[in-house]
Amino acid sequence: MGIEYSSIVDAPRDDVFAWHARPGAVHRLIPPWQPMSVVSEADSLADGRAVLGLPGGLRWISDHQPEGYDPPHRFVDALGRDSLTSLPPNLIRSWRHEHRFDVVDEFRTRVTDKVDTPVPERVLTQTFRYRHRQLADDLASHRRAHTEGVCPRTVAVTGSNGVVGSALTAFLSAGGYRVVRLVRRPVHGLREKQLDQERQWDPIDPAPDLLEGVDAVIHLAGASIAGRFTEAHKAAVRDSRVAPTWRLAELAAGTSNGPATFVCASAIGFYGYDRGDAPLDEQSSRGAGFLADVVAEWESSTQPAEKGGVRVVQVRTGIVQTPRGGTLQLMRPLFSAGLGGRLGNGRQWLSWIDIDDLLDIYHRALTDPSVSGPVNAVAPQPVRNEEYTRTLASVLHRPALLPVPGLGPRLLLGDEGAREVAGASQFVVPKTLLDIGHRFRRPDLESSLRHQLGHILNGK
Repeated sequence: MGIEYSSIVDAPRDDVFAWHARPGAVHRLIPPWQPMSVVSEADSLADGRAVLGLPGGLRWISDHQPEGYDPPHRFVDALGRDSLTSLPPNLIRSWRHEHRFDVVDEFRTRVTDKVDTPVPERVLTQTFRYRHRQLADDLASHRRAHTEGVCPRTVAVTGSNGVVGSALTAFLSAGGYRVVRLVRRPVHGLREKQLDQERQWDPIDPAPDLLEGVDAVIHLAGASIAGRFTEAHKAAVRDSRVAPTWRLAELAAGTSNGPATFVCASAIGFYGYDRGDAPLDEQSSRGAGFLADVVAEWESSTQPAEKGGVRVVQVRTGIVQTPRGGTLQLMRPLFSAGLGGRLGNGRQWLSWIDIDDLLDIYHRALTDPSVSGPVNAVAPQPVRNEEYTRTLASVLHRPALLPVPGLGPRLLLGDEGAREVAGASQFVVPKTLLDIGHRFRRPDLESSLRHQLGHILNGK
């Protein structure tokens, strides 16, 4: 039993094999709907060991097999003996995974995954549809950057442990970038390893040499806006963004061998919580409300970098679609149980973005010298809340008959939070990206939800 799954990827075989060998590849290949996380990656496809975390503290240990290592033709991993003693007997007892790479022509590779296991093929099909699509799309994004853009070698990232940050650092590392994580905790280990992987960052008083040797910065850090909009919560949201961004931008401008590009997270909250049915592009005026004020201050805090000659991009992000976090993580169990429904009258506009498209937008901001200023990171097809509800329910094969009254969000978030977060209505369009011909992996909501939740139809 098991599965053999094959597809053709538009990339040379050496590039495909090299992608699998880099840090971050295993992160990119684990489907987000599965309750699995990377504890440690294998340091070699020849004889390394990867450890994956499962619920309840269980570990899946995968050992790479030296006898199956034949670069760039194949590598093999198998369920390790340590897993056999640590996993419950009713879970998988055997797993051997052969990864094969065959030349189709100079520019294309046939990728084949052959898994020998008692797990039925029907259980694994969605996993391998997801894996092959991720591989092909990630390689396409990197190919575009290498042929059309400027690829910085070393990228420093704040907020690398968040949902977006962890996905982005994996995407960049697997693509061949050297990623330096700027972390707040002390960095332990040899200095060479510290400088290669992590540097300690004090948001209020960053070290003068923090960005030395860095070609670009991606600044994602900031307190979550989720929560009741008390004065303390609002202060945390503002204070975690405005001053730290200003100081990091100053440092970027003042480091002689520092970054030429500064990409900062932002949000479509800039446009206010309700602008009716008017399409909002990057030239639209600022809206009203607490979040609009914070985002405006946040973006203004990048000015020291811009004045210092650093190219600055502010990524105004919509509602990110991933079951690993955000609204989809909260809604998925409710809708899976048949308890989902529209919010209020369901007429609110929802400007969303697939998480992998968001990574591509950050990548574009990083590598395309023609991009600067605010960029709307939203899909080109916004939907109303009632359409979102209907689409999610359809993908999960569940009804959506229980509308959520406005009282629920107000109890959780307060009146202001409910108005600006749960009840926000923003018809935002990605004009800057459309004008430069940016390709979206999943421009429509159904294809995004099917990919992220493991309901891909016929491999599409």
